[in-house]
Parts: sequence; C-alpha cells; structure tokens
Amino acid sequence: MADEEAARKTFEKFDRDGDGFVTAVEFQQAMVELGDREYTVGLAEAILRTRDADTDGVLTFEEFYNRAKDV
Repeated sequence: MADEEAARKTFEKFDRDGDGFVTAVEFQQAMVELGDREYTVGLAEAILRTRDADTDGVLTFEEFYNRAKDV
C-alpha cells in the first residue's frame, strides 16, 4: 500500500469522526467491518502501540502511511 493516495483513502475510512486521528476504537470498528468479527479493542490498542511513533495513543496519517509503506 505504498501509494499515498490509496493510503489516504484507507486512513479516512478508519478515521470515522474525521478528526485526523485513528483511535483504537475506530481501528477495531474498521477491522470488524472488514470481516474480522473477533477483533477486540484490546487487540486494536496493542496494534496501535506498534505503529504510534509519538506514543500519544492515536495514529496520524503520517504514522499510518509510514507503516503502510512497509507492507
């Protein structure tokens, strides 16, 4: 997902309230909608911690995109 435009669209789908950040709850809800019904908020929090470069508890687009480039 190295294409920045595609990453931006995906990020915007995850960022449900449009505030520019993806929270663990938003991440979990998106994963459930993508078909992973067992995805918990606790798991989402753990995943976010691995991607949250500034450790503020949310993902910015830059954090999301930097990680997406590695996939």
